[in-house]
Amino acid sequence: MLNAATTELEAQLPRGVLREIEPRHLDEPRGRYRGSAGLLAAPHNVEEVSAVVRACAAARVGIVPLGGGTGLVGGQVMPGGTQPLLLSMERMTAIRDIWPEENVLVAEAGVTLQATRDAARQEGRLFPLSLASQGTAQIGGVLSTNAGGVNALRYGTARALCLGVEAVMPDGSIMRDLKRLRKDNTGYDIRDLLIGAEGSLGIITAASLRLVPPPAANGVALLVVSDPAAALSLLALAGRQLGDCVTAFELIAGQGPRFQQEVMPDLRQPFETPPDWMVLIEIGLPGGLSPDGALEGLFETGAEAGLVSDGLIAQSGQQAAEFWRLREEIPEANRRIGAISSHDISLPLSEVPGFIEDAGQMLASMGDIRINCFGHLGDGNLHYNVFPAKGRDRSEYDALRKRIQHDVHEMVVRRGGSFSAEHGVGRLKTGDLQRWGDPTRLAAMRAIKAALDPLGIMNPGAVLA
Repeated sequence: MLNAATTELEAQLPRGVLREIEPRHLDEPRGRYRGSAGLLAAPHNVEEVSAVVRACAAARVGIVPLGGGTGLVGGQVMPGGTQPLLLSMERMTAIRDIWPEENVLVAEAGVTLQATRDAARQEGRLFPLSLASQGTAQIGGVLSTNAGGVNALRYGTARALCLGVEAVMPDGSIMRDLKRLRKDNTGYDIRDLLIGAEGSLGIITAASLRLVPPPAANGVALLVVSDPAAALSLLALAGRQLGDCVTAFELIAGQGPRFQQEVMPDLRQPFETPPDWMVLIEIGLPGGLSPDGALEGLFETGAEAGLVSDGLIAQSGQQAAEFWRLREEIPEANRRIGAISSHDISLPLSEVPGFIEDAGQMLASMGDIRINCFGHLGDGNLHYNVFPAKGRDRSEYDALRKRIQHDVHEMVVRRGGSFSAEHGVGRLKTGDLQRWGDPTRLAAMRAIKAALDPLGIMNPGAVLA
């Protein structure tokens, strides 16, 4: 039962909004943080969200928004300080409307990414944002972190797929801006300000999302390359031959499949001995064109140029799904191995090969360490994760963890990259933002935060420490 301390707040809110806190509400996927909270509110419409925020503003209570809980930078958990109120979107799960002829869908914040994709598919459309966690990740969280995923190369990040938002601002007022327009130059774009703000400026409660017609035919291939430089050259070659029909271009180091063989032996591997480097490529073509022919042509041209030494082209939808499962299960194998330090980084494309080589040498000088580098090479986003030697536990490297994270991020920034590509800043990377963020940009961010959230109640400690 809710304790007596909640009576006053409960009286201000619609019946049933306050709920019991469950252990799942305080967890985060990597187990690095354990959240704390005094109350959990689960509203089922925007008016109830507004009532919760107004009550918290009056009481000076911090609000931590909670979506699917899949975030990896601690943005959804507050491990210390005064206990906040958790604001869960789990009951706001309506697809409010869909206009197939306009390629627009309106979804509430608690709708999962998978449910959004399914709703679009039923109308013969595609919502192209795709993540490994899409069965759990919610639209509100996806937008609040500006998630990227495997198809950002062709379709852009979550920001590019959002036309308008409904949101509750820090004073409890409701911004109703669910426009379906591609062009709207009417002043400051508050929508874009809220996207990627991780709930620190307001609570997104619904969004107008951009759909696309699905490609008439898709093709998937796994191609073996000698190194990341060859993969980058192959990406350029694919662009010349296939234009914007390349949907995804994923770099996979052999360490990923080797981890899978170690902890997921039942997962089918396409190569008995994993090559050191592979590329997973997916293309989507208009009607009348053959994806198999296009991929065969890319393989032949790549082999002639010395970029590709072997490869497999999926011969069925099932085989294509198996290739993608290899990629999508890399994070789960990583979790079972137990990372010392994980890095979600982006680099200018030409800097990727040099970074991988130099960072590997730097980490080798620190001791016996394994590296699993994989990610969305098409847009320069790498997941660069560091693991203990086989037979050792990550806890044995605790003294090195902060140094590894600092040195990897410093190397990324020196090369003109970002220490947060698609997962956000959360609470994990606030120090990095303070250390390497542009001072003028940081000052502007603080001014925006102070203007919109003068009480500092919106996800306190996230993004800006």
